Amino acid sequence: MAYVGATPAKIPLTSSDLADSIVTASKIATNAVEEAKVNADAITSAKIAAGAIVDSDINASAAIGNTKLANYQITIDGVTVALGASATVVTKPTITSLTPSVIPNTATAVVIAGTNFTNMPSVEAINSTGAIVVADSITYTSAASITATFTLPVDGTYFIRIENPDGVAVRTATAALTVSDAPEWVTASGTLGTFSGDAAIATQTLTATDATSFAITSGGIATGLTFTTGVGSCTITGTQTEHSGATTDNFTVTATDAEGQTAARAFSMSWSFSIGQGGQFN
Repeated sequence: MAYVGATPAKIPLTSSDLADSIVTASKIATNAVEEAKVNADAITSAKIAAGAIVDSDINASAAIGNTKLANYQITIDGVTVALGASATVVTKPTITSLTPSVIPNTATAVVIAGTNFTNMPSVEAINSTGAIVVADSITYTSAASITATFTLPVDGTYFIRIENPDGVAVRTATAALTVSDAPEWVTASGTLGTFSGDAAIATQTLTATDATSFAITSGGIATGLTFTTGVGSCTITGTQTEHSGATTDNFTVTATDAEGQTAARAFSMSWSFSIGQGGQFN
């Protein structure tokens, strides 16, 4: 006899379906049992240990968009690159220090330390007014050091800009190079004169332009005299008490300006004594 009615869905029977040895319509009429199993197998965050999915959790044919990943793009030297994409990453040079950082107006070599320099870069000094002065000469030492010689006749502060042959450049964040006249002595070197050893001397004034301070850096003046530093000049005053016979004191005075530049000059002071000083006659 032919089957009358709708054909039930084909669902594999399991041992639990036959546990009571009775097959009923409710066991085979719908897909409810199978659907319940599918729903029970749904992946939720609670079913992922520590929120981590490993390779074996994902079917090989599954398609997961890059944007669904927390870190689907990265930034390299300021360039944002998405996973699977390509980009040209340029290595930029850096400048870490200048030695010296204060130079006079005459041609002076400056050692520039940094990273990623290539042979042969161009080097410029840029004044705060915007004026650009190209280095007289450049010596490439390594990727971390180059030496540039500058002649900068205008006093002021300068940015330093380095450009590699590939066009990638860097400029100091601040005007890191200072150009200033070094102190220049006005008082001639040599003897300041011969002075009486038993009397106060006339004030001796030593002058150097652009100097903000002075110091005796070698030798010394006689005990009893006072050396006083000042701006633009220094003085020597007092009465010596160190010598009792004719002698000469030699000393060097160094002038320093506001930028730490120095200029040294040698001087001397001679002492004389009248007859009867330094000995007694009967």
